[in-house]
Amino acid sequence: MKTVKEILDAKGHEVLSIGAEDSVYDALKLMADKDVGALVVLDQGKLIGLFSERDYARKITLKGRSSPDTKVEEVMTKRVICTNLKHTAEECMALMTEKRVRHLPVVEGNQTIGLVSIGDMVKAIISEQKFIIDQLERYITS
Repeated sequence: MKTVKEILDAKGHEVLSIGAEDSVYDALKLMADKDVGALVVLDQGKLIGLFSERDYARKITLKGRSSPDTKVEEVMTKRVICTNLKHTAEECMALMTEKRVRHLPVVEGNQTIGLVSIGDMVKAIISEQKFIIDQLERYITS
């Protein structure tokens, strides 16, 4: 099974982030520009939260708040579930399912070194299953 390290090596280690004091509008603009569903929230390089489309939908739109007038820290998810480079896609998928989250920051020491999504995990698991199926088909036909 692929590890988070292998997934990030293929996907890239870029960590898109926003500051806690920035507006929700700025976060949404960055997310739209980069075509991502979540941003890590950093304070002096330290992970303090996660802002996602889900946060926007539930805490801005449904509450009638204004994106330009609301700071990210007011609506971000503060209890962030993280992973590390050694976890497998299967372990991450189980964690995401259990904790009902769609994004996991990848942390090593005190550094956030990546972000993986449920889509990344599905892609890795499907790739692994395809490889196993191909191997079984070769075995059967030889």
